[in-house]
Amino acid sequence: MIGSFVQWMLELTSGMGYTGVFALMAVESSFIPFPSEIVVPPAAYLAAQGEMNIVVIVLAGILGSLVGATINYWIARSLGRLVVYELVEHKMAKFLLLNKGKLEKAEKHFVDYGGISTFLGRLLPAIRQLISLPAGFARMNFAKFLFFTGLGSGLWVCVLAALGYYFGENEEVLMSNFTWLSFGFVALAFLVLLVFLFCRKRWQLTK
Repeated sequence: MIGSFVQWMLELTSGMGYTGVFALMAVESSFIPFPSEIVVPPAAYLAAQGEMNIVVIVLAGILGSLVGATINYWIARSLGRLVVYELVEHKMAKFLLLNKGKLEKAEKHFVDYGGISTFLGRLLPAIRQLISLPAGFARMNFAKFLFFTGLGSGLWVCVLAALGYYFGENEEVLMSNFTWLSFGFVALAFLVLLVFLFCRKRWQLTK
């Protein structure tokens, strides 16, 4: 038998269906803190049990991520950097776990790596929700923004879906390794970042 927490997540996901996956991933990609790790894997788990369709889950997750990221992008682009920085100092922002330091970190990531940071940022837990804001500040080409954001979101959603589907077919493995799953997600994100930095350095040396 699976644990009560996992059971609760599965029942919640089953009740919300594909619309719930889309909506929660949109929330997760906006400035509202919500972990994608408790959205896509349970749905994929249910897909392995024959209760949902894995392809629709992935599409709903990616589309939701794009919607949430796009909301952030246009908020930042419309209001501007100064206004957004003032807003994150408001007490409501602190309730949403937002602060100036986190936004500065996301902006530095964007400044350091340019447009591709909207791809990399989707893989980093501490930056994922905020990377769209500096893209909006910089008025990054919207089509380019959607491409890189969709690429990063697609990779992340596929990884989560694959893990959820695997554990859906191997329930005992899920219970024995559940505690370490979140650490694995973080490690994967940093691995992708290290590979990118290595390739970027090699490219600069060959210029």
